[in-house]
Amino acid sequence: MIKIVTVIGARPQIIKAAALSRAIAKEYSGRIREVIVHTGQHYDANMSQVFFDELGIPKPDYNLGVGSGPHGRQTARMIEGLENILLEEKPDFLVLYGDTNSTLAGAIAASKIHIPIAHIEAGLRSFNKTMPEEINRIMCDHASTLLFSPTATGLANLVHEGFRADSLPPFSSDNPGIYHCGDVMYDNTLHFAGIARKPSGIDITEGKFILATIHRDNNTDIPERLSAIFSALQRFSLKRQQQIIVPLHPRTSALLEKNLEKELYSGILKNDFIKIIPPVSFLEMTWLENHASQILTDSGGVQKEAYFFRKPCVIARPETEWVEIVNAGAGIIADADETRITQALEFFENNPVIDFPAVFGDGKAAEFICGEIIKASV
Repeated sequence: MIKIVTVIGARPQIIKAAALSRAIAKEYSGRIREVIVHTGQHYDANMSQVFFDELGIPKPDYNLGVGSGPHGRQTARMIEGLENILLEEKPDFLVLYGDTNSTLAGAIAASKIHIPIAHIEAGLRSFNKTMPEEINRIMCDHASTLLFSPTATGLANLVHEGFRADSLPPFSSDNPGIYHCGDVMYDNTLHFAGIARKPSGIDITEGKFILATIHRDNNTDIPERLSAIFSALQRFSLKRQQQIIVPLHPRTSALLEKNLEKELYSGILKNDFIKIIPPVSFLEMTWLENHASQILTDSGGVQKEAYFFRKPCVIARPETEWVEIVNAGAGIIADADETRITQALEFFENNPVIDFPAVFGDGKAAEFICGEIIKASV
């Protein structure tokens, strides 16, 4: 039996890990032992623990309890804690997800002591190195032994950076194996859509509301950008008398009063069409995504989930890693621009998307990943 250590820290990683843990329990329980390490990057119960409870993920074997803080200090504490765990556990592979500081810390800790890394969501690129996530994902990819890309575009990005699509085993960080395997979040969507539940305490009608999520620092921390986004929501909701549901991270919620223009903030509080609600659970978010008419977001994960549920998506960023969504006509990049956001929302209101090509796999990415990790460990 091989041993893997899975590192999670932020909410999306917890959700993605559910797919792999489920595949191990269902298909590979006799061949893979999984040790889960939670860095504590997201430590609020509503943003972390509830996902373990809902998704049936095994409780973490370790929790570093790092919490928030400046990038350098947070990452350094994670590296130290992860190195100690890896030296004790001596796994065959370290499994990392996505592009957070937890991902970067795991890549550094494992590569320094020569533990092979499997990176899930490899090859994604925004081509914007001012984003911390872009640095994290590039550095993790170039330290990894197995790189699992959810899309053909991601695989092409790796090839353009010098990875060889025709490399043969045995694989190592100097001779990595790269794969187009599909998206583990699509696995989850298929699995959990049937048990998703409507959030309690809010009056909403299926198909009659827009879902909006905003959390990235370069939107929430810059008053001009935050005001532009919420001005667009305010303008559109009043013009169309359209209900907009906005689940907000606690940090973002606190920044609204501070960073929004006073008149805009007051207007939003008085606007019956805009409902700002606390963070929702994964199953509640799944319900909202599935039953919204369209979605506005700066989240990469929510962009994909909108696509999984065949919902048009307005992207409140200057670029996206998920170019397939835009190429399919299912997403519009509007950045934090009031006019562009309003125009995009109006376009999708008048022109519902009808074509969603199957670009994210067959819903069995996690099983494929487990199989390749086993092969590489022999």
